[in-house]
Amino acid sequence: MLGMAKRIIIAVTNDLVTDQRVSRVANTLVDDGYEVYLVGRLLLHSLPIVRPYKIKRFKLWFNKGPLFYANYNLRLFFFLLLTPFEAVLSNDLDTLLASFMVAKLKRKQLVYDSHEYFTEVPELVGRKFQQNAWLFIEKILLPRIDFAYTVSDSIANEYYQKYGKPFSVIRNLPVLKVASSVTKSNAIIYQGSLNVGRGIELMIETMVLLPEMELWIVGGGDIETELKQQVLEFHLENRVKFIGRIPYSDLHALTLQARLGLSLEENLGKNYYFALPNKLFDYIQACIPVIVSDLPEMRKIIEDHGVGEVLMDRNPDILAALILKVLSDDDKMTDLSNHLQQAARILCWENEKIKVTHLFNKVLNS
Repeated sequence: MLGMAKRIIIAVTNDLVTDQRVSRVANTLVDDGYEVYLVGRLLLHSLPIVRPYKIKRFKLWFNKGPLFYANYNLRLFFFLLLTPFEAVLSNDLDTLLASFMVAKLKRKQLVYDSHEYFTEVPELVGRKFQQNAWLFIEKILLPRIDFAYTVSDSIANEYYQKYGKPFSVIRNLPVLKVASSVTKSNAIIYQGSLNVGRGIELMIETMVLLPEMELWIVGGGDIETELKQQVLEFHLENRVKFIGRIPYSDLHALTLQARLGLSLEENLGKNYYFALPNKLFDYIQACIPVIVSDLPEMRKIIEDHGVGEVLMDRNPDILAALILKVLSDDDKMTDLSNHLQQAARILCWENEKIKVTHLFNKVLNS
């Protein structure tokens, strides 16, 4: 590969359409002069994507469970084995086994990006066999990785305490957006996966107490059917709107139209307890105030930047009162607007991506 750009293969198990973090990292590496090859999977209803780098999406025989992870890692193993590269960036524990094995076999560099505290996601909490299987992989591989980073200080500290392995922190910050004025709807927005523990059920129930407002739910996930049934039971089908999964390039324009954003993860294991979700920063870039759970990383953003409120009691009456408190006080909204504009200039990818550049310079030029 003499005289050519050094190739970095980025491995992820999703279909690449809505993964903002992976896209931002890939674009940063392209801007830094690397050749990027992004690998994911193709689902039945995956949207087409065009990116300024190569893309490979595997068609798999299985879409969930142990057979899916085995199927994906087997395909990834042979793809990496047969494709030249200088470094592989493994995103989350479910891509790490194949990435680790081939990087060692080919004596190439491996970088690990832990998007979350994988072994403590709600889907694994209480399912001891599955959780222990992932913990086994984690315990074997994480101490042997040279370069690793994650999304929050709390998760980085947790990994260091467990394995003595230092993790850098690269947060899920969006690209700085140009300030624009739009006509506001009377809507509250939630964006993200529709999974257990996201607090979406609480949001829906709270809408009964806010008859003048709408709730926009942007995303998809495994409890979508149950959420739609809850909406029907509360007779909210005219005011709770399921937007579905949309490309992140369209998401900002929609978020701008909302009046307030919600991030109400429950404390279901350490993954959510340490969460610092993308959507929190997306709301800030859209300069809409936020209400978050009383969890340490999210609470710290509110305290440090003054961009919203912390929900201290997970109760529909309390949440409704807090929403009205934020939106009905003109002086407070003016104060929040000023803080949001300041925070948007600080909490953006233009500042965070410097860490990606420094890390990969170290990985590939040391």
